[in-house]
Amino acid sequence: MPSPAQSATPGMPAAPVAPRVLTRAQWEQMQAEFHTRVDAATAGHRERRRAGQTHAVEDFLYEYNSATPGQLRRWHPGPGIVLQDADAHAGWKWYRSADADPAASATVFDATSFMAKRGRTVDFVETLMQRTAERPLHVGCFGLHEWAMVYKSGDPDRRHTLPLRLGAEATDAVVEAHPIACTHFDAFRFFTPEARPLNATELTRETQVASEQPGCLHATMDLFKWCLKLSPAIASGLQQDCFDLAIEVRRVDMRASPYDVSSYGLDAIAVETPEGKRLYAAMQRDFAARGAELRLRIVDACRAVRAAA
Repeated sequence: MPSPAQSATPGMPAAPVAPRVLTRAQWEQMQAEFHTRVDAATAGHRERRRAGQTHAVEDFLYEYNSATPGQLRRWHPGPGIVLQDADAHAGWKWYRSADADPAASATVFDATSFMAKRGRTVDFVETLMQRTAERPLHVGCFGLHEWAMVYKSGDPDRRHTLPLRLGAEATDAVVEAHPIACTHFDAFRFFTPEARPLNATELTRETQVASEQPGCLHATMDLFKWCLKLSPAIASGLQQDCFDLAIEVRRVDMRASPYDVSSYGLDAIAVETPEGKRLYAAMQRDFAARGAELRLRIVDACRAVRAAA
């Protein structure tokens, strides 16, 4: 039987659900468990930040999404969850009293105000997730988007302070020897001017919904980005699930890139070889399967916000 995300029409609300009430003891335990999980996931980044160090692979999600460990650590239950005795939440943006009496200590996410201000974002994310989920899986790009970002740039440090694994001339040769089939606009927009005409399709922001497909590593990493953009309408557990997957995907993305990542203890996925292509495509399929569940959960979350408004 299809899930609500698969069977409902994008932009349409899910059926209203009665609010779930959590006592202080219940939600504090959930929050504490979540804090432990996030602290473990962000420990390396926090240690590097204190030491004034950077990591070209691991720190990307924070830098690209302007995210901080403190932001990720803030626990949100999502729409339709009433928190009893939640004085701190009552002072957060997008929360309101769950009772007629404003002095009451029970709080809930204010879906009505959120939709009034951010409804267009909710609609866009839902539609993008739904359309991407419906599109056939494509695994023929072999991660060459990163190669196209340095093609004939004359600057090996254009995006990352890492050496090119094959050198500039051999990197350009790999790009020229392969069809470039990137489907993700936010990767395509970083292509060098010389590489853009080589892509199978001219991608634009306006065609994003029509071009993204589930095999794209960047589309899977972006599940975390969309959760951030919808926070606190997205439950923090879902956001962290997307973050955890995005970190895994990022490591593969950089292992398959033209950069030498051996200094980080990572082995290259040599996509210029048949063996590397097979390995990369297998990993794409695995990430796509895992991302599919998260993508539909985001669709369900969008509809839950609309239903609670």
